[in-house]
Amino acid sequence: MCKRARYYLLLAIAVVAMGGQIVSAASKKKAKKPVVLAVADTLSYNDSRRYNYFFLEAVRQQGAGHYAAAFDLLNHCLDINPKAAEAYFLRARYLSMLRKDSLALNDLEKAASLQPGNAIYQEKVAQFYIGMGNFDKATKAYEQLYANNRDRSDVLNVLVQLYQQQKDYGKMIEAINKMEELEGVDDQFEMAKMNVYEMMGNTRKAYLTLKRLADSHPNDKTFTVMLGNWLMQHKMRKAAYKLFAQTLKEEPDNTYAQSSMYDYYRSSGNDSLARQMMDHILLGKNTPADSRMQFLKQAIQENEQKGGDSMQIIHLLDRVRQVVPKDVQVAEMRAAYFQMKKMPTAVVDSALMQLLDIAPDNAWARFQLVQSKWATQDWKLVASLAEPGMLYNPDEMAFYYFTGLARFYQEDDKGALDAFQRGTVEINDKSNPDIVSDFYAIMGDIYHSQGEKEKSYAAYDSCLQWKPDHIATLNNYAYFLCTEGGNLKKAEEMSAKVVKAEPTNATYLDTYAWILFCEERYAEAKFYMDATLKNDTDSAVSAAVLEHAGDIYMKVGEKEQALEFLQKAIEAGGDKDALTRKMNLYRKEK
Repeated sequence: MCKRARYYLLLAIAVVAMGGQIVSAASKKKAKKPVVLAVADTLSYNDSRRYNYFFLEAVRQQGAGHYAAAFDLLNHCLDINPKAAEAYFLRARYLSMLRKDSLALNDLEKAASLQPGNAIYQEKVAQFYIGMGNFDKATKAYEQLYANNRDRSDVLNVLVQLYQQQKDYGKMIEAINKMEELEGVDDQFEMAKMNVYEMMGNTRKAYLTLKRLADSHPNDKTFTVMLGNWLMQHKMRKAAYKLFAQTLKEEPDNTYAQSSMYDYYRSSGNDSLARQMMDHILLGKNTPADSRMQFLKQAIQENEQKGGDSMQIIHLLDRVRQVVPKDVQVAEMRAAYFQMKKMPTAVVDSALMQLLDIAPDNAWARFQLVQSKWATQDWKLVASLAEPGMLYNPDEMAFYYFTGLARFYQEDDKGALDAFQRGTVEINDKSNPDIVSDFYAIMGDIYHSQGEKEKSYAAYDSCLQWKPDHIATLNNYAYFLCTEGGNLKKAEEMSAKVVKAEPTNATYLDTYAWILFCEERYAEAKFYMDATLKNDTDSAVSAAVLEHAGDIYMKVGEKEQALEFLQKAIEAGGDKDALTRKMNLYRKEK
């Protein structure tokens, strides 16, 4: 059977359309009849040539992305030939893009009426009806489409869904039977019909259909267990139990039967046997991983509903881990559960490390560990955890970031640059701007400390492209431009943004004051220097700030105060010889 047809059939039967929406199973087949220029016989030879020219030009303009021009050309085509189906069909696309749905539908209906044998036109109209929620018209359109294309099971698929929307169960069965004729006998068709019988309330036919499937597959217990579940749903519990028990006798490790028996015990109020069955599933070596995880989640959920005795779940997780020590999903759930229960950091970290031991490429576990160890400021340990992430998860920017920072804090500038440079290779338009901007910001600082001014400025520019308000970079970049003979106007603009964002930060105020000083705007410089000194919360103002204050005060004519600032700069650890020479020069000035 065609897999696509089977998928849509199951979807149609198993899922009731929500909010009036139906899944459209548009055919991927090529139309038997190609779309051709359908110029009416009544057109003159010249008009036919004109029409063909303008239509082909419209197609060319569309291919070039000039949609407005294509739309205008199609309108002109229809002025020449009002019976050109292909022009209506193409124009409908543009009308739909313009959200003029009623006009688009008119064009599609016109195209379909002009060429009733064109399956593409007919199907597009039908799909449009579905999109508008007009299921009656959609049904008629698809019925007509099938009448002209009786080899298309995908059209029958859509009809099944439409009939379900209208609760026309008889026609659903007819459509499924026709699909079976096209595709051949298949269990999925029988299951689909069984579900329709259920919708009709015909439990007898539903039972007989499912019973027939179970009987015809004696070596595949799936249908037998399915029949048991059906019996459970219809209050025939003893018959259901008999099927489950017989299946488990023949196939003790049949997880589907185990799961159904678990549900049976629970619904019967036999919690003890239900727990035993759950343990049997969780601790079974042959239990499929997905089934094990499903029951682990269920066990945790039930435990939480009863008050959340974490020791029971921890004990269970440890037992499961002993059975499947290399199961990544179990190890991941164990670590996540410890986190959820706010276990001690050492316990959580240990679980995360055990997960990494069996799955070193588990980015979640590695990231959690890096974050946990970051607070300890053990940069060597942080780097040892983050570095492998660059190899196992090369597209995760966070690992380059944490590796680079950890090396930077260890004063390993070369290693930090290496990590950040490798990270920049992975940058794309979906990268986190905060992380990328920090990459370039720190790279700029490192380059500058190494005396590579041009590389430093380029890194700062890249940082600001990703995050124009990156405060630290704006400040550093502005200061370096000012002190290294760069563009003072650019420096002032950047520094002004910083001061506006953080008006009480002494470091940023000092930068702005110094830039104003270099621009010979001394009165303004003094204003911001006074603000710097007022907001400097350090117990001792730095020698650099005090020297700036001395220079600024000297320029506004306050010599004595300037000399006092320079003396304080010496006392704060500034270059005594240089500052003394400057003070002597200032004393000589009038």
